[in-house]
Amino acid sequence: QIETIAAIDVGSNYLRMIIAEVSSNGEINKLEDLRKNTNIGKDTFAFGRIGVDTIHKTCETLKDFAILMKDYHIKHYRAVSTSGVREAENRDYLIDQVRIKTGINVEIINNAQERFLMYKGLRESISDIQRIIEEGTLIVNVSSGAMEISFYSGGKLIFTDYIKTGSLRIREILSDLENVTIDFPKVMEEYIGSKTSSVEEIIKSANIKNFIGLGGELSSMASLNIKNKIFQQERFIKGSVLEKLYYKVCNMNTEQIIREYQVTQKQAEGLMPSVIIFNRLLKATKAEGMYVPFVSLRHGLLADMADELFQTKRKTEAIDDIINSVWYIGKKFGIDKVHSENVKNLAVSIFDQTLKIHKLKEKEKLYLEVAAILHDVGKYVDLNEHDIHSYNIISSQNIMGLSNDELKLVANIARYHLDSIPDFSHSNYKILSERERIIVSKLAAILKLAESMDVSHKQKITKVDITNDGSKLLFKIKTDKDIILEKWNFNDNVNFFEEVMGIKPIIKQIG
Repeated sequence: QIETIAAIDVGSNYLRMIIAEVSSNGEINKLEDLRKNTNIGKDTFAFGRIGVDTIHKTCETLKDFAILMKDYHIKHYRAVSTSGVREAENRDYLIDQVRIKTGINVEIINNAQERFLMYKGLRESISDIQRIIEEGTLIVNVSSGAMEISFYSGGKLIFTDYIKTGSLRIREILSDLENVTIDFPKVMEEYIGSKTSSVEEIIKSANIKNFIGLGGELSSMASLNIKNKIFQQERFIKGSVLEKLYYKVCNMNTEQIIREYQVTQKQAEGLMPSVIIFNRLLKATKAEGMYVPFVSLRHGLLADMADELFQTKRKTEAIDDIINSVWYIGKKFGIDKVHSENVKNLAVSIFDQTLKIHKLKEKEKLYLEVAAILHDVGKYVDLNEHDIHSYNIISSQNIMGLSNDELKLVANIARYHLDSIPDFSHSNYKILSERERIIVSKLAAILKLAESMDVSHKQKITKVDITNDGSKLLFKIKTDKDIILEKWNFNDNVNFFEEVMGIKPIIKQIG
């Protein structure tokens, strides 16, 4: 089976669209790849609002994209915007005018969703990506508005960080200084260093053998290759060569960069901060150079849509990345990993064995897993009422792949893992939609039972078999340990489960 789909990136510097054919095995065949300049980021990072002229031009370009999608008879598309639109005070006006004038619904995604999509595109682009991340790999994505830094080792995500310092944002913030100092590159270097110094120390202490660079400005660096032989080989630049480029670019102003490398004003302005960032972070690793796969957000969008349409193997790998990033957050807040792992496993087991009762989907199971891992992070603040603190901490995180609305759901599920149950007097619950409230209540009911079965934090119960006789759910626990505390806490939570699910759970020890 083959579907023709489209991915649109309403970016800070460019409006981009890829049209591609995707097959049931997840393979992607690109048909069209379009790019148009935009001043969205320039307006937002300098003034906090998108200019009226920029809004008009954005609508005109997206109208052309819509016509091309119609020519291809496209039924499935996804259009997203990132920091340039997300941080604009008048973003709603742009989104509304685009919808009315072009018929395209643009989704504003957060940086955690952006990171998730970029890494999906990366897995699609590099055939031996699994080997590379097994060895110890730093992935640095420098966008117009921010940089995202992630470290993989042993095939797992070890840490990830988001720094609100991107190539275009840096230029806009420091623009007033360029004409009042003869050493503007040094000022820029110091500014970037003030933002990256803490993460550089983490990188230096890690055994990082590979470095992957992502971001729009890398295409500008690639264009230098024709004249200056920047790349040692296709998609790889040696550290020594990058350092030479760094010294050369940092001794030139914007006009000189344009003349020397025959690039546009926009490319020249983004080149210096990007080269400084990549050079600084590469030097903090043990890598010999930087892989440059030229992956963009829209490539990740294509992969994500293909995964959703055909439920590919790649979707499972992406969920593993999300879960690994959540464990990293839990570690920062000192959770009891063994307890959280057991609660997560029990919660997932209950979810899977009661599918016919709750009728939730795989996406909701992910919310449950994340909430189960992080349900006790509030203890980092205070042991008393830690469920409320857990809600506040989770709400403030950037969890890879989760939208702001999804993060709200996860925070609410964790909020109700103890004695408290959802109530309209709670503002965090009241603001949810009817559908969201049902999801939170069902998953919280499951999490309460899972938590109760390890209330002692001693893992007396690690497996549960559930049978449904139509009038009750029998939770059969096979253990030779004393679980009187677990039974007592379980029975304290059965009423809420029955109220939400319509059936009463009964716990039974079978020895």
